Amino acid sequence: MDIQHLVDRLEDLIDEGRHVPFSKFTLIDEERALEIIDQMRISVPEQIEKASRLINQRNRLLAQANEEANRVVSLAQERSDEMVNRDAIAQKARSQAQNILEQARHEADDIRADADAYVVEVLKQLEAQLIHNLSVARNGIAKIVEEREASCAARVASEPADQPVAVPIEDLVEVPAGRSRG
Repeated sequence: MDIQHLVDRLEDLIDEGRHVPFSKFTLIDEERALEIIDQMRISVPEQIEKASRLINQRNRLLAQANEEANRVVSLAQERSDEMVNRDAIAQKARSQAQNILEQARHEADDIRADADAYVVEVLKQLEAQLIHNLSVARNGIAKIVEEREASCAARVASEPADQPVAVPIEDLVEVPAGRSRG
């Protein structure tokens, strides 16, 4: 599932939550929020897999470029050999052969450089998207934690001071990552 879609769902969940009067706090369905966060955790490896596919694509492009370069060099070498074998134009053939080989090497280098530049650009874009998505997820988690702490504080403040305050154990214990409260 697309991480951006999950972020939108988390934002919708917060928007759908019940607003606490006279405060900036919103009550949300904790189970749905944790479910969306779990799906985000699953989605991030998919983004990494996408980066891996791009690297594999880069390797295929480089292999093709190397194949093409080797073919061009081989063709140039064959031409060079043919030209050298001719008696009348042996000197000129050597010079042309060297030029062809040099040109083939330059073309091969250009093909490799273009392939590398393309892959670097795509990976930079993917990196920026992953950083953005991670930031959005962290902000969503921080907002949920902040709202929960404020909700607990509001509950404690509304209780009479002479009576003991009952706070659910879940609010006092932090749940390890990847586990949901049940």
